[in-house]
Amino acid sequence: MYSNAFIILGKVLKAAADGNFNSCDGCEQQARTLSQCVDIVHNYNGWFTPEFVKMQFRSLAEMLSEDSLNNFSAKYQLNDIAKCNKKVKVIAAGNIPLVCFHDILCVLMAGCRLVLKPSSKDRLLPHSVLEIIKMISPELGDRIEEEDGERIPFDAIIATGSNNSARYFDYYFSKYPNIIRRSRSSVAVLLGNELEDDYRLLADDIFAYYGLGCRSVAKIYVPKGYNYDMFFKGIYHKSDVMSNAKYSDNYTYNKAVYLMSGADILDNGFLILKKDTGLSSPVGVVFCEEYQNADALAQLLVQNADNLQCVVSNVDLQGVATVTFGQSQHPAIDDFADGVDTIQFLKNLNR
Repeated sequence: MYSNAFIILGKVLKAAADGNFNSCDGCEQQARTLSQCVDIVHNYNGWFTPEFVKMQFRSLAEMLSEDSLNNFSAKYQLNDIAKCNKKVKVIAAGNIPLVCFHDILCVLMAGCRLVLKPSSKDRLLPHSVLEIIKMISPELGDRIEEEDGERIPFDAIIATGSNNSARYFDYYFSKYPNIIRRSRSSVAVLLGNELEDDYRLLADDIFAYYGLGCRSVAKIYVPKGYNYDMFFKGIYHKSDVMSNAKYSDNYTYNKAVYLMSGADILDNGFLILKKDTGLSSPVGVVFCEEYQNADALAQLLVQNADNLQCVVSNVDLQGVATVTFGQSQHPAIDDFADGVDTIQFLKNLNR
C-alpha cells in the first residue's frame, strides 16, 4: 500500500550510511538529519557505535529496495488492502539499532495504525525514522503515534523482549490479539573444512552488534576432533572489538568468572570459546559443542527450533533452514522474527 514511501526511505537510509546525500534526490535534508543521529546515539547507548548503526541502515536499505518491496507487496497483495482503524501497539526491544523497524514496516504496509512504544535503549533512531516517514508521506504519518508516558489505546499488540518480559506481556496482554516474542539465539554448524573466507564471514555473524542480536551466532557446533586454531585464526581480524569499553568489560568479567570456576575454555584475547550445551552465551563468549553425526545434530536443532532464530552453515542439514556464512544479520523482508508471519497476523485483524 505504501511501497513508494518506503522505497524513498530506503534511499534515505543508504545515503545517510554512506554520507552520499546527493544520491538521495529530493530527500537530501532527511538523509543529512539521519546521518547526524549516527554519532549522537552512541552518546546515549555505548553499544550503538557508528559502524553498527550504519550497518543496520544499509541492511534496511537492501530490505527496502524497489524489487524487494514490490515482491513483498505482490506476495501478500498489500496494494489491495484497505486502510483500517485498528491500532497495533509495537513494544520495541533495544538490543540493536532499529530492531523494531520490521514491525513498523509490516504494521503500516498492512494498512493498520501504528502505536510505537520505543525501548529506553533506542529512542532517537525510531523517532527520527518515523519523522522522516511523515515528511515523505503525510498521509502515512497520520497513521503513526509514539507513546511517551501517557498510554495510547490499542487493538492488538506486537511485543519483543526477554523471556522474563514475555511472561509479563502474556499476563497483561493476553486479551488482545498478539505476537509476543521471547529470547532466541543463533548457532553455526561447521564441518572443519571451512576456508579462511568462511571464517571471516562467520566472524561478521558473531561480532556484529557485539553479539547482542538474536541473529548473532552465540554457539558453534564442530565435528569431534576439530582444530580450534582454524577458527581463531579466521576471526582474528575482529580483535578491535576490545576497543569498545562495554564489550571489553563484559569479556574480562566473564573470563574471570570462568577461570575461577575452572570452566573448560579457550581464549584468544578478545573472544572466549566455552564448551557448553547451552544455546545463549554472554557477551564476549561463544559456546561450542562437538558432534559426531550430522543427522543427529540436525534432529537436535529441529527439537530446539523454538529457541533458535537462525542456523548458519554451508552444510545441508535435513529439516533445518540455514543461511550461509555472513548472512545472519541481513534478513530478507519476508524473513519474519521467530518464524511468525507478521503480515498474516495483521491481515487477520481486519476479518
